[in-house]
Amino acid sequence: MFKGAIVAIVTPFKDGKVDEDAYRELIEFQIENGTNAIVPCGTTGESATLNMEEHSRVIDVAISAVNKRVPVIAGTGGNNTNEAIELTTHAKKAGADATLQVAPYYNKPTQEGLYQHFKAISDAVPLPQVLYNVPGRTSVNILPETVARLAELPDVVAIKEASGNLVQMAEIKKLAGDNITLLSGDDNVTLPVLSLGGKGVVSVVANIVPKDTSDMVNAWLEGDIEKATGLFYKLFPLCQAMFYETNPIPVKTSLALMGKTTDEFRLPMCNMASANLDRLKKALKDYGLI
Repeated sequence: MFKGAIVAIVTPFKDGKVDEDAYRELIEFQIENGTNAIVPCGTTGESATLNMEEHSRVIDVAISAVNKRVPVIAGTGGNNTNEAIELTTHAKKAGADATLQVAPYYNKPTQEGLYQHFKAISDAVPLPQVLYNVPGRTSVNILPETVARLAELPDVVAIKEASGNLVQMAEIKKLAGDNITLLSGDDNVTLPVLSLGGKGVVSVVANIVPKDTSDMVNAWLEGDIEKATGLFYKLFPLCQAMFYETNPIPVKTSLALMGKTTDEFRLPMCNMASANLDRLKKALKDYGLI
């Protein structure tokens, strides 16, 4: 159902509030440059520091700004199943095309708990569901056997795999096959994930270089391996730079340096250390972005 370059878009702030005008402009920048889908309120969108009202409003603005030109995959996950259902219910009513559901963080549920969590959301709100496995953030790993089991549910259509474990991703493809679409959740391994049968990436770096990210994935899917490989290695230093500090600090700082938004964060996220900022500026200059 979903493939190509999918941006996990940042949430711009100004004077402590969501900057809706800047947000709409960022969405236009993405669509104009070939991004295949928009994910509001993911990790890169600082969903953890948005209150419920803001979270729902950001999804509303994204759906309005996109205006059905590409799919909107709304980040509506949480470590509280009822809260995830509430956010997902709102997203469906607002017109989202799908939902991104992160594995519940902090609670460290068992594999059965993970299954029951995602199933409860699916049962309560029929809407295409993209699982989001990011154990470095959540302290829990959705194992391939659990993914294959979840893939039997009609609404579970894809997984954003950000474990960095290529063996695990191969196991997912082996066990689940075409029942689920594999998407890279880490720009640094997009090409290897595509080679395993992945169909795209939910990308951080696409926030600043959407065209090259889209061109890379589309080239691979069209069979132009040489072009895709060349673009991957062109992007690679920039992908690494996006993790000089915790995401989304580097990518949001990059957008500020490019004049597209502010570098305003909410605690506990904060501005980059000066040494890392210097490294980031060099990476952006080397790429020709500033």
